[in-house]
Amino acid sequence: MKNELKREIVLGEKVSAELKNTHLKIKGPKGEVERNFPDPQVHIQIHDGKIVVSSTKGTKRIKMQLGSIVAHIKNTVKGVKEPHVYKLKICSGHFPMNVAVSGSEIIIKNFFGETVPRKAALPKGVEVKISGNDITITSPNLEAAGLAASTIENLCRITNRDIRIFQDGCYITQKPE
Repeated sequence: MKNELKREIVLGEKVSAELKNTHLKIKGPKGEVERNFPDPQVHIQIHDGKIVVSSTKGTKRIKMQLGSIVAHIKNTVKGVKEPHVYKLKICSGHFPMNVAVSGSEIIIKNFFGETVPRKAALPKGVEVKISGNDITITSPNLEAAGLAASTIENLCRITNRDIRIFQDGCYITQKPE
């Protein structure tokens, strides 16, 4: 039998965590994030302002799963203290492109002179602000913020043209650290 693995994550001030079965909810001053960790071989417990992630087996596979879960929890704790921010740049050299947010949907009009606007749904818990040629995406959930940024970037993907000449679109310029 391999060694027992145990990792601790300190929550810090003004951050609280609840655990119901495998469902973890972390609340902080900048928001709250819920996440499900259904792995039966990795156990999560909350003790004295710390989240303890442990496993009785120490195989390579379990170590990888445990490391992934710890990384997800650390990103969540970091996000509820200070939200994750992605920044995108709107580049339109050939046609003036209009980008707008309507509810939980982003709309890009006049991309390469297209008459039909391009639309995409944004994930829940993501705040999108557009100011001039800059798009700022903010969320306590790192995965939701990254998904929104990649959705916007892929919405303006160019096909059947030389991308060295036609560089129109929305591009990620800054990611959270």
